[in-house]
Amino acid sequence: MKLVSFLEEGEWRPGVLRDDSVVAIDTPHRTTAEAIAAFMRDGRLAEGRPRPAASLTLGLPVPNPGKIICIGLNYREHAREGGNPIPDYPAIFLRALTSLIPHGAPLIVPDASDKLDYEAELAVIIGARARKVAEGDALSRVFGYSCFNDGSVRDYQRKSSQWTVGKNFDGTGAFGPHVTTADELPPGATDLGIRTRLNGAVMQNGNTSDMIFSIARLIAIASEAMTLEPGDIIITGTPSGVGYARKPPVFLKAGDVCEIEIDGIGTLRNPVARA
Repeated sequence: MKLVSFLEEGEWRPGVLRDDSVVAIDTPHRTTAEAIAAFMRDGRLAEGRPRPAASLTLGLPVPNPGKIICIGLNYREHAREGGNPIPDYPAIFLRALTSLIPHGAPLIVPDASDKLDYEAELAVIIGARARKVAEGDALSRVFGYSCFNDGSVRDYQRKSSQWTVGKNFDGTGAFGPHVTTADELPPGATDLGIRTRLNGAVMQNGNTSDMIFSIARLIAIASEAMTLEPGDIIITGTPSGVGYARKPPVFLKAGDVCEIEIDGIGTLRNPVARA
């Protein structure tokens, strides 16, 4: 199943993408988080009428996530390309909802910097409440997976030891185009190719098997500190090939088109514009 959201009467509603149509999810599951929780509980969703996808305004596949938890340095080759040791504990930071954009919307190079970098990442969507969950039980809390571009304003990211500012400029985090449910992918989304294309050229070409901390481990670590709830998102790190590590560095500029592709999930495509 591929979950999307669409705009109806000024509110984002959940739907299921089927070929060129979106099948609306019937009440009482009026929000995406409610629909996710219901699916995890019942294994199905009440479906309404299909609508042509081209006639709808599609948005973030999870429009209002309660938490957007991001993981840094979670691929071995990416840690090495930056001259960083392999960590014993993941670097964890948060993103704000105002930084997110859906598939097709422009990534924004801010006025303050010209060093906006791309980062292909696998997004994990939590489907059931998790608090102090054991690693062996963690995957039972996963609803599905999506693509994410963790756009990073590198000079601001390095202004201090905390990465939050550089990771939270408006319009720098692309998410979508849909959520693919976990049953359609290998457990823990292991051994999936993940890549970035910039104007058609492959810039990152990695595999989720290179993750230092598995999806199950990340859920166990995060839930030790905070309660994970349906609709929360964990962004799981990027493979090697990012722009700042290249010689010369490559940063996004107006007129570019950046694509994030993950095997079995799909392709997230965004143009780039100046603020």
